[in-house]
Amino acid sequence: MIKIATEIEIMAPIHICFDFARDIDLHTQTVWPHTKEHAVEGVTSGMIGQGEFVTFEATHFLIRQRLASQITEYKRPYLFVDTMSRGAFKSLKHEHHFIDLGITTIMQDVLYLEAPLGPFGWIAERVVLKAYMRQFLMYRNRELKSRIEEYSREYY
Repeated sequence: MIKIATEIEIMAPIHICFDFARDIDLHTQTVWPHTKEHAVEGVTSGMIGQGEFVTFEATHFLIRQRLASQITEYKRPYLFVDTMSRGAFKSLKHEHHFIDLGITTIMQDVLYLEAPLGPFGWIAERVVLKAYMRQFLMYRNRELKSRIEEYSREYY
């Protein structure tokens, strides 16, 4: 199992950052365009909440795949956790942390994932997946930050 942590500071109130981060429509708009990611089951639009499920379909490594997850922890506006219930990984848990700094918010992602296939998966985690998933998260966070800050400038 590997752990990937990212952090970004956003010039917006914590509740706005939290809600934008759990918005399914915004999620699909802020990931890499070439993945063609979209929600196909469960909560497919709007904000996801405690106990709810979503299944995303996306192309990664030229393979179209589905990943289903459930919100297993939810403490608005500080934390929500989605845990994979079905997908390509042996396990995947994604923690979304929010720290209120007054006029800014720190958004932290902590991703734990384990690839299948025993020793081959262990190698893939360290050689390919760790860097790939870090870049994926960092891209999404920059895109999300841009959208949140644009919204906050208009309304705050």
